[in-house]
Amino acid sequence: MLGVHIPAKVDYGMRALLELAGSDGPVTGESLARAQGLPAKFLAAILNDLRRAGLVQSQRGLDGGYRLGRQASAITAADVMRALDGPLAEVRGQRPEMTAYEGAAARLQDLWVATRASLRSVLEQVTLEDMVKGQLPDHIARLVDDPDSWKSRGPLGA
Repeated sequence: MLGVHIPAKVDYGMRALLELAGSDGPVTGESLARAQGLPAKFLAAILNDLRRAGLVQSQRGLDGGYRLGRQASAITAADVMRALDGPLAEVRGQRPEMTAYEGAAARLQDLWVATRASLRSVLEQVTLEDMVKGQLPDHIARLVDDPDSWKSRGPLGA
């Protein structure tokens, strides 16, 4: 857990869900893939995972396609990340509160718990509806507006 890695699966899933949040009815997987320039087969697998998590519903037939499994205002970025990639923060495959350290590293667990809390403070507060409307919560909009947020640091630009 040295940095937040957002895999293509999560990025593509968010993009597909945002397309669904902005639509009036069911949308085919092909249409979603085309609208966002995504590989259709990979997106089909992602939509399957999202369906299993209850974030999308599918409907067969002439008027078939995908639609959100619940209101856009009730689906957070954290919901999508957890459905497609697991817990927001893990340390060696464990939840941060399950770790234990001794000696000079005794407070390391606190750092990992705080890191997860920081991720939650953003990802659990932004819904698909917020994104589609372009209205981020104030504390998140302030982070985006801070020029320092846009500066890369470190060897990979993190």
